[in-house]
Amino acid sequence: MPRKGMRTLIFKSPSPSPSNSPSRSATQPSSPRRSFSDSLMEENIEIAQTLITQWDSDSSSYTNISSLFHDDRQEARLYLKSVKDLQSAMQHFLSSQDSSAEKLIIAQNLMQSAMKRLEKEFYQILSASREYLDAETVSSRSSKASARSSVSDLESESEDESRATTESVSAEEQISTIAMSDLKSIADCMISSGYGKECVRIYKILRKSIVDEGLYLLGVEKLSLSQVQKMDWQVLETKIKNWLSAVKVAVKTLFYGERLLCEQVFAASDSIAESCFNEISKEAAMTLFGFPELVGKCKKLSPEKMFRILDLYQAVSDLWPEIESIFSFESTSAVRSLAVNSLIKLGEAVRTMLMDFESAIQKDSSKTPVPAGGVHPLTRYVMNYISFLADYSEILGDIVVDWPLTISTPLPEAYFGCYDAEESPISIRLAWLVLVLLCKLDGKAELYKDVALSYLFLANNLQYVVVKVRGSNLKDLLGEYWVEKHESKVKQYATNYERMGWSKVFASLPEDPTAQISSDQAKSYFKRFNAAFEEAYKKQTSWVVPDQKLRDELKVSVAKKLVPVYREFYEKHRVGMRRECGEDSLVRYAPENLDNYLSDLLYGAASGGSVSSFSSSSSSSSHSHGRQGR
Repeated sequence: MPRKGMRTLIFKSPSPSPSNSPSRSATQPSSPRRSFSDSLMEENIEIAQTLITQWDSDSSSYTNISSLFHDDRQEARLYLKSVKDLQSAMQHFLSSQDSSAEKLIIAQNLMQSAMKRLEKEFYQILSASREYLDAETVSSRSSKASARSSVSDLESESEDESRATTESVSAEEQISTIAMSDLKSIADCMISSGYGKECVRIYKILRKSIVDEGLYLLGVEKLSLSQVQKMDWQVLETKIKNWLSAVKVAVKTLFYGERLLCEQVFAASDSIAESCFNEISKEAAMTLFGFPELVGKCKKLSPEKMFRILDLYQAVSDLWPEIESIFSFESTSAVRSLAVNSLIKLGEAVRTMLMDFESAIQKDSSKTPVPAGGVHPLTRYVMNYISFLADYSEILGDIVVDWPLTISTPLPEAYFGCYDAEESPISIRLAWLVLVLLCKLDGKAELYKDVALSYLFLANNLQYVVVKVRGSNLKDLLGEYWVEKHESKVKQYATNYERMGWSKVFASLPEDPTAQISSDQAKSYFKRFNAAFEEAYKKQTSWVVPDQKLRDELKVSVAKKLVPVYREFYEKHRVGMRRECGEDSLVRYAPENLDNYLSDLLYGAASGGSVSSFSSSSSSSSHSHGRQGR
């Protein structure tokens, strides 16, 4: 049988019998044919209607105060699924040629009710989980595991996996994980349903208040330039210290955690995540990074304030990679610009203070010699200051890299170690400051009437400089060559002191102490030696060398040149003098005791005394001559 005939038989309607009722088409219009999809979508609406109506905030007092996501997580998952199915049904009927306006109206009303409920749930989770959505917990959690993409992920997780996950994190992180997952699921649902604005509005309001409060609790406040300018330095320094302790927490925890939270909650839309983070964090970040810029703009920042400015610069510089990453959005470019501008202003302030510091050294006009030829207060101040600067060498290197040192004459090679201007601008800059100090000290040495004391002053001060360099980061910056050259200069000053301070004593003895001379000549030599030694001793017991190593070296050097020569002369001629050692004797000092007298030297006036006061207490024997009480 032909196929066409078979189809005719199969699909042909039977002829009505005379006893049957009249044809349906003759009495009423035929209903539109319902497809399988129509039936499925209608069923979706019915299921959604049951669940959404049940949790309608206006339907009962219980649902008004309770939380869907807190009370029944299984039902929460079904609720989100029903909203998704409801949306599918609406799209189906909108695209259907035989769409039912009545069904669309029902679905639309249900959708509005569902969005109202989800909006409330979103607010409740954000509020209730506030302490568990803090930046520190979010930051910590993100380093261990990424957030689950939705609440439905919990359903697919096995019991054993869930238990393992629970045991591996703290209770706070568990609550944080669940809250973030619920927030993301609600946000995904509302955004896909076209109600993202309502969700975002709530999120921005609540989270901005949290970020603002976090910055306030860190002690960061919004200030104007006039307020900063008028502050006493003690007050401003306290605020700088507080800012330094706050900025790392603010960047690495507060803002970093907030960006992570935005990106995880609004993973469905990068633009929404950016918009939220911008509105939540931008104002607080501008307040945070506006402070160092204001400090950098302050007028009359004296050199003593340099190190706090460098601390601010270093803090921003060290955090720049995080700042650039966290505020990488185009909408937060103003934050990056402000951080960079803070560095610029702080760098300008540092340059100004360096120039002021150099000028202060050059303008020092003190005309009073330092008593006893000791270390000048200017030397102590400048070298302590420069050694502290060396601790910031990396930061200072960034600041002065485009600020070449300009002087009228080239500096001696000895002032640079193994560096040149291209390799280490900060080394050149610090070497120059030391040279400015040493030139100033040369002028101050001229204030002493005794030439030997002026050389001792230069030796003391240069020794202090060298010791400071060796004991700090300055050694690495200036180089071993620089140190060796200046140590050699100290020895040169010491030699000049010895020559000028002891030349009369050395000259009072004959060139050949063992030569045969008359008794009168011997007496003359002893008298000349006594007078010269007493004069040198009396002066130099009031002089001072604070550095023990240098002091010992000076006394040993004098002793080596003086005592052997005097001993030879003494042994050759003392017998002929016939009188014992004593105050009135021509032979007042035994060689063995010259070292005792020399040991009194260079401690300052407090420990000194005259030679005669010790001579009177000496023994009658030249071989046992010595000071009482030693």
